[in-house]
Amino acid sequence: MWRPWGNKKMPLRIHDTSPPFSCSSFKDIQHLFTQDSSASSKRNANVFHRVRIVNSLLRSWGPARTGKITDSVSDPSISIPGAEKRVVVYFTSLQVVRSTFEDCKTVRSILHGFRVSIDERDLSMDSRFLNELRGILGQSNLTLPRVFIGGRYMGGAEEIKQLHEIGELKKIVERLPAAEPGTCVVCGGYRFLLCSECNGSRKLYTQKSGFKTCTACNENGLIRCPSCSCAHL
Repeated sequence: MWRPWGNKKMPLRIHDTSPPFSCSSFKDIQHLFTQDSSASSKRNANVFHRVRIVNSLLRSWGPARTGKITDSVSDPSISIPGAEKRVVVYFTSLQVVRSTFEDCKTVRSILHGFRVSIDERDLSMDSRFLNELRGILGQSNLTLPRVFIGGRYMGGAEEIKQLHEIGELKKIVERLPAAEPGTCVVCGGYRFLLCSECNGSRKLYTQKSGFKTCTACNENGLIRCPSCSCAHL
């Protein structure tokens, strides 16, 4: 006779879904630890690199902590005369190069959070700003943004973001006078006005010479707001 089905004990097989691990020797284990430690060392190297950059910036500004901004990031001789009481930012509002546009947007957002006087010079609105910046830095190939605080050159987006992360940017900007509330009643804060000579057409007509290019405005048919320009002198 057959045994009852209920009393029969069937072996239970457990399927292991984990991948098989094979290690032929202790050298394989040492190799695994070596790979893990090399990846960790790369991460630490990136952190130490950022720390070295920030420390070099702080050492260059060491004497400035007594109350006056002195040394700059790259060259102490780079400065903007007459800009000792405000922040000057050279940037672009065009989105042609996304990374440049995002850097300019981020830096402007950081600086606007301190509520100090900011002179924003948009190179896409007036090409003369580009020639002006080239003359100040002595370079032809430039990346944006470029920031000057208290008349001294501070650097680009990377330097400003690093200083902001460690809290040193606030200490530097706080030495500047606070900005007056409100926007310009002349241009509404746009810093440019339509040229009154050509009405933005860039063309003038005279009976003697016919049409000619207007020299009173820039390539966009705009002029800088006289009220904002006087306020930043």
